[in-house]
Amino acid sequence: MTTTSKKDMAATFLTMCASGSVREAYTRYVRENFKHHNPQCPCDRHSLMEAMEKSALEDPNKSFQIRKVIECTDSVAVLSRLQPSKVDLGYAVVHILKFEGGKIAEMWEVVQEIPEESPNELGMF
Repeated sequence: MTTTSKKDMAATFLTMCASGSVREAYTRYVRENFKHHNPQCPCDRHSLMEAMEKSALEDPNKSFQIRKVIECTDSVAVLSRLQPSKVDLGYAVVHILKFEGGKIAEMWEVVQEIPEESPNELGMF
């Protein structure tokens, strides 16, 4: 029997949500008493799920690319690039997901716009 790592669950959950399979992702990976820290909507599971569904419907052609995933005990951090279809450079996003009982119990996100020019030759990724 193989078990799915928290890293794999976090990456799959975020990828499914970005691609429009939001309800299926929540059913598979998110606890009923899930809470989040997105300041754009109420902190309950249902509110964020609906906001993610709306985002997927409004921009079904956006690109979501995971660049780095780090797992530490009960938490996973995912660095990704979110490229809306109508935006030139997009955003660097860090999601931090806390797991309890094999499912996502809590989530934080930090979003930064990718600048056109930067003195840092390494860039955001």
